[in-house]
Amino acid sequence: MSETDPPSPKTPDPRQGMPDPQLGEAEFRQRFLSAFQDPAFEPLKAELDRVAGAAWDGYSHHRKAPRTRKAGPGYADPDYDLAEDWIAAKAAVDAAQARHEDKDGPPRILLVNGSSRSEHSCPGEMSKSWRMVEMARAAIALEAPEIEVKVLDLSRLTSEYGREIHPCKACFSTAAALCHWPCSCYPNYSLGQVHDWMNEIYPMWVEADGVMIVSPVNWYQATSPLKLMIDRLVCADGGNPDPTLTHGKDAKKAKEEELKGWDYPRHLEGRLFSVITHGDTEGVETLRRMLSDWLSSMKMIPAGAAAEIDRYIGYWEPYATSHDALDADTAMQDEVRDAARVLLDGVRKKRAGQLPEGPKLREPRRK
Repeated sequence: MSETDPPSPKTPDPRQGMPDPQLGEAEFRQRFLSAFQDPAFEPLKAELDRVAGAAWDGYSHHRKAPRTRKAGPGYADPDYDLAEDWIAAKAAVDAAQARHEDKDGPPRILLVNGSSRSEHSCPGEMSKSWRMVEMARAAIALEAPEIEVKVLDLSRLTSEYGREIHPCKACFSTAAALCHWPCSCYPNYSLGQVHDWMNEIYPMWVEADGVMIVSPVNWYQATSPLKLMIDRLVCADGGNPDPTLTHGKDAKKAKEEELKGWDYPRHLEGRLFSVITHGDTEGVETLRRMLSDWLSSMKMIPAGAAAEIDRYIGYWEPYATSHDALDADTAMQDEVRDAARVLLDGVRKKRAGQLPEGPKLREPRRK
């Protein structure tokens, strides 16, 4: 380095000092076995004790990813041991990207039901969001049967066994390179953080040409399932596609990589979106703006003004008659169908190269 070269920035050490959440064996066993309260498990007590012992061994030795294999060619460190789960997730994302780029394949639209309500769990009734998703799906099918439409029903988190989205651990806030694409935080077998749905959800977003989100307002905010998915999609916007670059979750090494200059790859850039929010008293406009801003920040493209809707259904009316209010609001139903048609039109034009791409500019302020 010459005397005129600027000094390299010093990589800060990761800040530490929070209380250790590690459990002792007795408390671990109590928590592990608490899932087996059904009397049907009582004859299996000895077997469950043995299973608890095996689980304790994995937990106490921090075996997050017990099955690994060498990364191989194409990675920064081919000899690094990658989790087999992550390798499979990466292959699924890569295959989805290939489908997205295949212009001979059918255009694809993803419809997301953001409500957690379902008649198959405690509420005993379907959500209005589900009904609107079905309206959108029917409108697309009627006008463009060649379009491949998938529905991501986030109410499955509340109604289906073993269906989970674990919280984001905010690796990105330590260093961008520490947030892997797709997410490598889960599954974590030592902590029992399994059944994570995101490895199936990532390819659904990646292959899509257009995405429509339909969501109610829950307590002035996005629903719990929707917010979980949003947080876990952070890796789609600047995430590191090569975990060997950071030797897994080595925070210091990730800081070094970011300070070298990170290019923040936009893994969902260019896909179109539509947003529909609804509520009964307040918050619909705020949530619609939040969702639209989030999608735009990932360099996704708004399909148009008619594809972004915020409406009240049964304003200050009883919850018990909210479905009846939607039945009566035929204008709202037509707006949902029109939003789907606008998204469809945008997808068709994008596939045909009729939407202007704009110049590829390097952002002065990086994420």
